[in-house]
Amino acid sequence: MRWEEFSKSCPKLAEVARARFTRDQLAMVGTLRKDGWPRISPCEVDIAAGHLFLGMMWHSTKAIDLLRDPRLVVHSVTCNREGTDGDIKLYGNAVDVQNAGLRAAFRDRIRARINWAPDEPSYHLFSVDIERVAYLVFGGGKQRIMTWDPERGFRQRSKLS
Repeated sequence: MRWEEFSKSCPKLAEVARARFTRDQLAMVGTLRKDGWPRISPCEVDIAAGHLFLGMMWHSTKAIDLLRDPRLVVHSVTCNREGTDGDIKLYGNAVDVQNAGLRAAFRDRIRARINWAPDEPSYHLFSVDIERVAYLVFGGGKQRIMTWDPERGFRQRSKLS
């Protein structure tokens, strides 16, 4: 489901993810290479027009991976080994965005964030079709796990270390 639908289905996790991606402006994206091996690559994340967008350089290896096999994971940048910021992980499929209005919304959003936007059509743009989400905080002596998927909805559990 699109970001907007996910936000309505699970506002608690959507807010955590939005805050984290807005703060870091970067995530790690996991894709599958042609030979089946995983690839992990940094990527900027932008939310606009009800979509979570991933913009990529034209013909980058991660973009080629997603055009061939759209399965991906978007993982927040881990900032410390204690895990006190938590890890947000979105699993789903990349949707190649060709719609001019959505591409304009992405360009407006990135321009507002960094005062620059890529020229058309010299970049790949994907919207993440979200299938499940997880957030894990494991630092500070307490482990907290929040997960969501459309079948089971939101779940949360905590455990003292």
